[in-house]
Amino acid sequence: QVQLVESGGGLVQAGGSLRLSCAASGRTFSNYGMGWFRQGPGSEREFVAAIGRSGISTGYADSVKGRFTISRDNAGNTVYLQMNSLKPEDTAVYYCAATPRYYASNPGGYDYWGQGTQVTVST
Repeated sequence: QVQLVESGGGLVQAGGSLRLSCAASGRTFSNYGMGWFRQGPGSEREFVAAIGRSGISTGYADSVKGRFTISRDNAGNTVYLQMNSLKPEDTAVYYCAATPRYYASNPGGYDYWGQGTQVTVST
């Protein structure tokens, strides 16, 4: 089993930036692809970004492409989500997830989930 703990959420103004972190433990981190998902008020959980096991391959939802960057530090067992040019519609609980696959964008492809961290973007 993999344990995931998100941090770095908070309240920011529109146009501002946040960096989310996800610390992993329990299994070999480099064997897992990692993803970020979010769930806004009254919304379904949606894909945000994913990164392959090696950290070379990345993918993003169209809504965040060009604004968000996912990265990972396998030595430190941590995945990051750098969020720039934040918009009010980015307000959501952000979840980190791990998949034994190389890469996945479907939440069903992920076996392990963190508890989430709240991101609120004010106007």
